[in-house]
Amino acid sequence: MGFIIALLKFAVPFFVVLAILVLFAAVFYRRVVPTNMVHIVQYKRKTISFGTNQGSGNVYYQWPSWIPYFGVTVIKLPVSNFDLSLKGYEAYDRDRVPFMVDVTAFFRIINTDIAAQRVENTAELENQLMQIVQGAVRKVLASDVIDQIMLERAKFGEQFTNEVREQLEEWGVGSVKSMELMDIRDTHGSHVIVNIMAKKTSHIEMESRSTVAANMKSAETAEIEAKQAVDVRRQEAEQIVGQRTAAKEQAVGIAQQQSQQEVLVQQKETRERDMAVKRVEQVRQAEITKDQQVVAAEQDKQTRVIKADGMLTEKQREAEGIRFLGNAKADAEKAMQLAPVQAQIELAKEIGSNAGYQQYLAMIEGIKAYIVVGGEQAKALQVAQIKVIANTAKPVDGVRSVMDLFSSTGGTDLGAMVEAFAQMPLGKVVLGKLGVHDEPVIVEGETETTSVESADPSSKS
Repeated sequence: MGFIIALLKFAVPFFVVLAILVLFAAVFYRRVVPTNMVHIVQYKRKTISFGTNQGSGNVYYQWPSWIPYFGVTVIKLPVSNFDLSLKGYEAYDRDRVPFMVDVTAFFRIINTDIAAQRVENTAELENQLMQIVQGAVRKVLASDVIDQIMLERAKFGEQFTNEVREQLEEWGVGSVKSMELMDIRDTHGSHVIVNIMAKKTSHIEMESRSTVAANMKSAETAEIEAKQAVDVRRQEAEQIVGQRTAAKEQAVGIAQQQSQQEVLVQQKETRERDMAVKRVEQVRQAEITKDQQVVAAEQDKQTRVIKADGMLTEKQREAEGIRFLGNAKADAEKAMQLAPVQAQIELAKEIGSNAGYQQYLAMIEGIKAYIVVGGEQAKALQVAQIKVIANTAKPVDGVRSVMDLFSSTGGTDLGAMVEAFAQMPLGKVVLGKLGVHDEPVIVEGETETTSVESADPSSKS
């Protein structure tokens, strides 16, 4: 019993001391991981990552590795963005032109487990990443020329980033943004960059001076044009303005003379444009006048057509009136002329139906005709001076035969006798002595040869 009491007296202080030691150790070895860090703790049989957004939390106990079973090893890696600066790195372009560059890269650990397997600490990780960056920069810059590298820095930063992307994944690291080509300069003893910069600077200066000169030239030209416009408006084409302007231009010099020439060119173009505008206005006015004349002519034509139609209508109506009057007059005259005819027709009808009256009328007309014929025969005999020798028993019969000479039968017989006598040789000789010859006689368009007796009165018997 006493032994137990003695043991208890000894054990109680021991456990108390042990508890105090454990409590002190717990406080001393307790670790809280910062928000921008990840601690990879390697236990005896497993590896656990502690930190913000980690499934195991951000608090652990870092027991010394020499403690059996409980001892651990820890790798601390940052999860925040960090940068690597490649300062004064000597590189070459495609033509083996040497130069130095400053490159800055921005990374972050995206897989702490893979990164912990590759390196033991951040310094070693940065060293490895630096080598990767150097290889990418050297490879990309060697594929182009220095002029393009200086002009397109952003493009080469993108190419650097794309070149290291696959290698960074093997280290559990990712790029935060594109790498930046901060500076390009000459190496010791080289003046390539300086010469390129001098060339660019001189080119920029040349462009600047050319632009300034052009602007000054435009300003002077504008001032001259404004002054000339003011002078022209004030003095209204007075010769003294031109004389003073010419005197001033002679004093200015070659530069202002060139400006004046440009002003004159502009004035010429302005005059040509004004003339073109006036020509267009004249052409337009001529077209308008032409259109007006065409409209007037068309109106006059239509007026004349309307008047002509009116006159035609009037003439047609007058002609119809005249025709109507003529027809009426003709009908009246026809009626007047037909009245005696109608009467005669009626008389003829009456005569045609009365045989005794017809004989009476025929006898009267025969007596009238005999009286006229006898008188005419007597006149003919007196003019002809014909001596009638009648061989008949009665004188009346002899006279009747002579009278046959004045009939168609007597004339035909007499012509036949003369024609037959002319056909005989003796008849031709006799007629020739009497002066009668064959002469062509034209009868109703045809030529005939007949014997024509001389018109000498002494030859008549």
